[in-house]
Amino acid sequence: MIDAGYVRMMARYNAWQNRQLTELLAEMSDKDLRKDRGAFFGSIMATLNHLLWGDTLWMSRFEPRIDPPSVDPSEHTTFTPTFAVWSAERFRLDGGIRMWADTLRTLDLKGDVTWYSAALDQSFVKKRDLCVAQMFNHQTHHRGQVHAMMTAVGVKAPVSDVVLMPEDE
Repeated sequence: MIDAGYVRMMARYNAWQNRQLTELLAEMSDKDLRKDRGAFFGSIMATLNHLLWGDTLWMSRFEPRIDPPSVDPSEHTTFTPTFAVWSAERFRLDGGIRMWADTLRTLDLKGDVTWYSAALDQSFVKKRDLCVAQMFNHQTHHRGQVHAMMTAVGVKAPVSDVVLMPEDE
């Protein structure tokens, strides 16, 4: 399905996208970041928190050195209290994703991931490569929602085409 090269590229892409978002969103007020804009999670901040929470959860399943989210699933949209804390946690996790990806071998993507979802009260066993692809797909999906909210209010949104990612990212 996917190989280690794909994972490394997507880890770089994720960090690049989040750096661009952080720089652009830092100019917005807390009120504007938290304003309900009719998106699935309501606001830009809630969507960013959901994404960070989800990435943290997925990575805790792939990399034992990364702890699962410290809050209950019902609090995923309020995972961090401020944009500054979100920015710091996002930077830290993106570094963890990059380090994990840089040491990954294609063989490491074989096998299954087993977990219990408290939110769904259900156990899962899924192919590891599918779960890794899901994490990156989930990131892209929700960053697209943030992008749409940014452009709707006239805030410049980042370049998001993976083919335009600088080679040194």
